[in-house]
Amino acid sequence: MNFKRIFLILLLASTGCTFAQKDGYWDKERATTKEIMVSAGERTIIKTEDLPVGTTEIVYRITLLDKNQQMANSLVSLLKAIPDPYGIGQGSAGAVFLMSKISGDDQCTYSLFTSDANAKKYKTDGKVDSACFSQSEPVSKDAKRISLDKNSCLKQNTTSIWFGFESKNWFLSQKIVLEVVPWVDTKLNRGWNQDNKNEIISLCKTSTMAQKMANSDDFCVCILDKIMKQYRYGEFQKLLAVEKTKVYKDFGNACYNDADISKNIYNDLRNQAATLIKQQKYNEAIQKISTIINDGKATALDYSAIGYSYILTKQYAKALKFLQEGEKLDDTELLVKLNLAHVYLVSNNYSDAKAIYKKYQDQNVTDNVSWKEKTKQDFAVFEKAGLPSKDFEKILKLYH
Repeated sequence: MNFKRIFLILLLASTGCTFAQKDGYWDKERATTKEIMVSAGERTIIKTEDLPVGTTEIVYRITLLDKNQQMANSLVSLLKAIPDPYGIGQGSAGAVFLMSKISGDDQCTYSLFTSDANAKKYKTDGKVDSACFSQSEPVSKDAKRISLDKNSCLKQNTTSIWFGFESKNWFLSQKIVLEVVPWVDTKLNRGWNQDNKNEIISLCKTSTMAQKMANSDDFCVCILDKIMKQYRYGEFQKLLAVEKTKVYKDFGNACYNDADISKNIYNDLRNQAATLIKQQKYNEAIQKISTIINDGKATALDYSAIGYSYILTKQYAKALKFLQEGEKLDDTELLVKLNLAHVYLVSNNYSDAKAIYKKYQDQNVTDNVSWKEKTKQDFAVFEKAGLPSKDFEKILKLYH
């Protein structure tokens, strides 16, 4: 029974490791392998190869060799068997696995720096106050994994690291082998870090399309995703200004027509128009609804809203035109019918208006507002706006 439990636990642990694997690779092409001689009691510095864009972890190994010793296994060859940094494990267990099987009797201390100036200062005075990490106890070999996205000093945008060594052999020179292998995150390798992404999002939000929306987040994220798939960050930055403008326009049009984003965009416009109508800003509401209509996304209720706004700006011919379009779209939408009756009434076509008012007087225009109640509400608004009101009372009397 205990064996079964142990097996189950190991299986789950193994599965967890599988799911935790990171999407990337050990970059052996940009690995650093340097062998140097350090004079007795002296300090020296070694700069790594330039770290590739998207480096999120590094693994390094330091080995001190006696005069005629050679490395048995390179760090790169050891890492080939490890799928990602997670596989190394945390703490001393991972370091022991990476350790060289050999080392000499000599020892050294070492420190890590992110600038040439700090490294040179260390070489001169031996002070480690500017170091990102310092091994103060002398060692004959050491190995560590450092996560750049969790280190406040060694960050993801670090391009190189300087190792400073101080020999603890006061009589003879010693040979130090430094090996550094970067882990490159596949997505970040394209150069799109958080700052770069925010740069694109900020530019998007200033665009004409984005400013039409109450919330342009989904729209701008859509554009960012398309740009990231098409270009590395460095490639995108090299585009001419006119080329970038075209990219924004093309991807913007594609995102604008995306079904889910489009739905949100037009709902935003409808909500904005409804608010403007309540604020009696009818011309501004007309502009919002016109965008929906011109894009071919209008419903009968959109035609009803623009018709209502045209009535209140005394543009009766335009109101009639759009309301008739709405009627063609949905002949059962009673808000369109009511606004048609209104436009007939205020433009001196009492007979046509009367026929519509009477026909639907016992129905509801929405699930909780009756035709009669909505008529009274609209007439109150029309009177306040100075529309012709001589026939309002006659229509209300039809309802008794």
